[in-house]
Amino acid sequence: MLKLLLQISGWLLAHTPEWMLHGLSSALGETAFWLMPRRRRLTLSNLNHAFPDRPAAWHRRIARESSRRMVETGLMSLAMPFLSEARVRRMITAAPSLLAMYAQHARDPQPSVGIAPHFAYWEAVTTMPLFVPGVFPEFGIIFRPLENAAANTFVTRTRERFGIRLLSRREGFAEALKILRRRGYAGVLFDQNAGMQGALTTLFGRVCSTTELPGLMAEKFNADVYGFFPRRRGFWRMEINLEPLATDRTAAGVTLASNRWLEDLLTRDDDLCASWLWAHDRWRNQDIPTKRFRLEAKRDLLAADLAARQLAVLPRKTRLYVRLPNWLGDVVMALPLLRALRVSRPDAKITLLAKKQFIPLLESWRIADHCRALPPQGFGYFLHFRKMRHEYPDTWLLFTNSFRGDLEAWLSGCRQRFGLIRPGKRRPLLSHAYRVPADFDERTHHQLELWENFLRHFGLDAPPDRTPVAAHTPAPGAPIALIPGSENNPEKRWPVAHWRSLIEAFPGEKFVLLGTANDASITRAIAAGFPADRVEDLAGKTTLPAYCTRLSTCRYLVTNDTGGMHLANALGVPLIALFGPTNPLRTAPVFATTATLLQPPDCPPTGGASLASLTPDTVATALRTALGLGR
Repeated sequence: MLKLLLQISGWLLAHTPEWMLHGLSSALGETAFWLMPRRRRLTLSNLNHAFPDRPAAWHRRIARESSRRMVETGLMSLAMPFLSEARVRRMITAAPSLLAMYAQHARDPQPSVGIAPHFAYWEAVTTMPLFVPGVFPEFGIIFRPLENAAANTFVTRTRERFGIRLLSRREGFAEALKILRRRGYAGVLFDQNAGMQGALTTLFGRVCSTTELPGLMAEKFNADVYGFFPRRRGFWRMEINLEPLATDRTAAGVTLASNRWLEDLLTRDDDLCASWLWAHDRWRNQDIPTKRFRLEAKRDLLAADLAARQLAVLPRKTRLYVRLPNWLGDVVMALPLLRALRVSRPDAKITLLAKKQFIPLLESWRIADHCRALPPQGFGYFLHFRKMRHEYPDTWLLFTNSFRGDLEAWLSGCRQRFGLIRPGKRRPLLSHAYRVPADFDERTHHQLELWENFLRHFGLDAPPDRTPVAAHTPAPGAPIALIPGSENNPEKRWPVAHWRSLIEAFPGEKFVLLGTANDASITRAIAAGFPADRVEDLAGKTTLPAYCTRLSTCRYLVTNDTGGMHLANALGVPLIALFGPTNPLRTAPVFATTATLLQPPDCPPTGGASLASLTPDTVATALRTALGLGR
C-alpha cells in the first residue's frame, strides 16, 4: 500500500507545473513551521545554541527557510523516479571542483570516501553519473533502509537508476569495503545523531555523537576523503559541490574533521545554513533521561577534539538550569552535588536560580556559570519565567518540592524538567521524576543522600565533593561565634539563659553573636550586661558575604540547627551544633571539617526533644575539649 501511495504521489508531483509546486512547498513549509510547535522550538533552539550571537530575527529567517527547503526536498524525492533524464539534466549541474576530482580519479584511481550532510536536495548526489564524462567509477552509498520492504525496494531501485548503488546500513558495510578495495567510492550521510554507538565529539561546541564509519573506512584503505553537498540555485535547481577534507586519514581524524568541515560550511554561508536540516535531533543522544547528568558513548573523542580545535577545556554549551531551595541551609547542602554535576557534565553551562539574598554568596563560591535572582513576587513573577523560553534551556533540575517551582520550569519551555516525588505526592509538571522508594526512611537518611540518589537515578557518576569552600585559618585569640537564632522554627533555639551561662563559663574569651535581623531581639537579650568588647552583637548588621567573612575569622562556632550552621561548615569553621526537636541524621553538616553534634539527654537519634534540657555545662564541656582547654 505504501509503495502504491509513493508511486501515485510521485507521478502526480512529476507532472505538476513547477510554479505550482513552488507555491505548495512554501505553503507547506510555513505551515509546518508555525503549526508544529515542538519542531519549531527544536529548530530555533538548535540555531540559538549554534549561533548565540546572531539576532533572533536571523534565527527565525533561517529556520523558516530550512522548513521550506525540506518540503521542497521531500517533494522532489517523491517525484524523482518519474522525472526524465533530460529534465534531471536541466535541474542539476556539477560544480567544476566535482568534475576535476573525477577527472583526477580517472587518471589515478584511489580508494575514496565521500561524506554528505543533510542539505536540501541531498538526493541529487545520486545523479552524479549523468554529469561525469567517460566511465563513472564504482560508487556505493550506505543508507538507512525503510521499514516497509516493498517501499524500500521501490526507493532503492529508483535512486540507483543513474548508476550509484545504495548499500543498506544493515548489511552494506562489507560491500562498501569491497568497493574501496577496488579503488572506488563509498559514501555516507554522516551528520545524523549516531546514538550510543557513535563517538563523543563536538559540533558548534555542543557535545554530540558522530558516526565513525567514514573514518574507519578511510583509515583501513588510506583513502582520500571528500565532502559532497548540493547547493540550491532555485526551486528544484541545484549544483553538486565537492570539497576535499583536511584530515590525517585516521578514524578519529576523519570523524573530527567532518564536524569541523560542516561547521565551516554552515557558518560561512547563510544559504547553505538554511539548507541544513536544523529540525533533526543532532545533539539529543546525550539527553537520555537516565544518563542526563553524565557523558557516555561507545567511544570518547572529546580530548582529541579539543586538541584539534586548540581548546583547553570543553565548551559549556548544554544549558542546565538549577532551581535551588528557598532555605539557606538547603542551598549550602546542595553545593557538594553542584560540584559533582560540574565534573559529571563538564559541558554544562550551569545557571543557578535562587533567592536574591543568596546570589552574592553563590557568586563568590564560583560553582556555576551564572547566578540568577528569583524575581519579586507579584504579577510579573511567572511572566519572567515565560520570557525565559527564548533562552532555550536544555535541562531544569529542581531541588525544590513545590508546585510553584515546577510551574517556573514548565513556563520556561524547557523540555526536560527533573525533580523528586515523595510517596503520595503528585508533580504533574515534571517531565522526569525520581520517585522516592517507599522503603526509604527519610528520618534515618541524610538529605544529601536523598538528593544524591535522585541525581544518580538520572546519570550522575561523580561523588559529592564535601571539601569546604575555604581553608579555616583564624588568628590567635580570635573570638568564638554564637548563632542563637533560627529562621523557620522557634523550637530550634537554645534558651537565652543557656547562652548567657555558656558565655559566663568562659570569662577569658571573646564572643561574637551572629544572625539575621529577625534574631536581633534574642541576641540583644544574650549580650545584655556583657562588655561590648567581650560580646559583640552583629545580628542583622551584616550582609550575607560580610556574615561569611566574620564567621571565617572566628576560632569556633556554637550554633543551633540553622542555615548559619551549614554556612560555617562550608567555610571550614569547626563547630558544635545543638540539636533538639530536629533530626541530625537528616540535616547534619555535610562538609569534611570538624562538627560536634549535641542532643539533650535521652533524645532519640532522629530528634524530638526540647533543647531546654540540653544544659550549658554539657555544651561548655564540649567547647573546652574542642578548644583544648581541658575540663
